Amino acid sequence: MSDAFWTALQAPKNSKVSPFRRFSARQWAKFRADTPLTLDSDEIEDLQSLGDHIDIEEVRRIYLSITRLLTAHVEANQMLFDQRTQFLALKGQKSPFIIGIAGSVAVGKSTTARLLQALLARSTGSPKVDLITTDGFLHPNSELESRGLMTRKGFPESYDVGAILRFLSAIKSGKRRVKAPLYSHLSYDVLPDKTQTVDQPDILIFEGINVLQAGQPSTDNQAVTVVSDFFDFSIYIDADEEDVRDWYVARFMRLRDTAFADPNSFFHRYASVSDTEAVKTAEHLWKTINLVNDPTNTHPG
Repeated sequence: MSDAFWTALQAPKNSKVSPFRRFSARQWAKFRADTPLTLDSDEIEDLQSLGDHIDIEEVRRIYLSITRLLTAHVEANQMLFDQRTQFLALKGQKSPFIIGIAGSVAVGKSTTARLLQALLARSTGSPKVDLITTDGFLHPNSELESRGLMTRKGFPESYDVGAILRFLSAIKSGKRRVKAPLYSHLSYDVLPDKTQTVDQPDILIFEGINVLQAGQPSTDNQAVTVVSDFFDFSIYIDADEEDVRDWYVARFMRLRDTAFADPNSFFHRYASVSDTEAVKTAEHLWKTINLVNDPTNTHPG
C-alpha cells in the first residue's frame, strides 16, 4: 500500500477524527532541516510550466521538505529490498521506487513533477530519476473519434489503461529499456512510432490527472489491478476551485499568443478570436470538461 503525502493522524478520544495532518507553509518549511537547495533561479524558471509562478523561496520552503521526505522513503525502500534479496538468496533486478503525482488540469502537476525530478536527481547518491506523463497513453484521436470520446479526452476512459499497467509492471519488475509512447500538445495527438525509453531508473515519477483514481469493482468479485497499486508514494496536488479555474483561463489566454499561433497547432482556430470570445471559450471548456474531470469534484456536470 502506498504512502500518502499527508500522514495519518492519531486523534485523541472525543476529538474530531481526521485522516490528515495539516501544516502551514511555515511549519512545513522546518522539515527541510539541512537539505541543500541544488537549483538556482534560472533552472527553476526553466522547469515551470506556462503560467506557473514558483520562485526560489517557494522551492526552499516547500519542495526541499518534500525532497527530504521522499529521499527517506527511497532509502528505506532500497534497504528493505536489499535485505529481502539477501534473506531469500535472490539475484533479481532492482525494483525502482515509483512516485505517483495526480491533480486537476492547470493545478501545477507538471511543474511539481519536474522540480522533484531535478531535486531528487541531485540528492545524496545522485539517483537516476525518470519522469513519465500519462499523455502518451491516451488513445489516438482516430480511435477516440470512432468511439465518440473526443469530448471526453483526458477522462479515464480515454486512456489505454492496459498499456499503462503493462508499462508500470515492466518498470516495477526491473526490466531494461521499457518504452513509453509520446504525445504532442501541438498536434493534440499521440505521436505514432515515437517513444521514450526508461532503463532501470532508481526513481520513476509517473504524473497524470487520474493516476490515483480507484478502479471499478469487477462483476465477479475478483481483485482489480489499478495504476496506483504500483506506486510506493503518492502525491495529490490540489487548490481552491476558483484559483485553478483562473489559472486555466490565464494559461489559455497566454497560449493564444504562443502555441496556438502556430498554424500546425490543433487549437490554431482560437488564436484569432477576440479576447472576450477566448475567455468565454476557456471558461466553457473548464466548466464542461476540466472541472467535470477533476478527481475531487463532487458535483460533476
